Amino acid sequence: MSPRTLFLSTCLAITSMSAVADGFALSIPAIKANGWLSSEQVLNGFGCAGANHSPALGWRNTPAGTKSFALTVYDPDAATGSGWWHWVVINIPPTITRLPEAAGNPNLRLLPSEVVQVATDFGQPGFGGACPPVGDKPHKYIFTVYALNTEKIELPKHATAALAGFVINAHLIDKVSVTAIYGR
Repeated sequence: MSPRTLFLSTCLAITSMSAVADGFALSIPAIKANGWLSSEQVLNGFGCAGANHSPALGWRNTPAGTKSFALTVYDPDAATGSGWWHWVVINIPPTITRLPEAAGNPNLRLLPSEVVQVATDFGQPGFGGACPPVGDKPHKYIFTVYALNTEKIELPKHATAALAGFVINAHLIDKVSVTAIYGR
């Protein structure tokens, strides 16, 4: 491992397990101490053979005025010129401060009925795990929870993740992120 890679891994490990911004905190217990995603969060497709389970997430110290939450998982390192959206969730009630493992699987119906999973760059709603190209540098996967000043975000039925991100940011009170890495 090169000194630069070791430094990057160490920095990510320090910030990956839990993040805090102005008291708003996010934790993802499944992310290993070194910041790497496990095979549970790896896609089962496109040449990857993971379980494709979204990890359990929890957040605390909800900012004052929060009326709902949103969640995104984004890979800025994807070779698309615009990154890759792995998961976009809106309209999470303010009383919900944790999501169970595999909540990103729409077929399991682990989310409250008012919660909406927006189509990702995989073309459908729900969690799509990591699957960077073989031999590419390890990619960053940024898990972000947003505290919003609106109870509900209204989007067209086939809204893109980018449109959801635009509307999420228009209603932002605060956000907190955890970054994990994965490569193959």
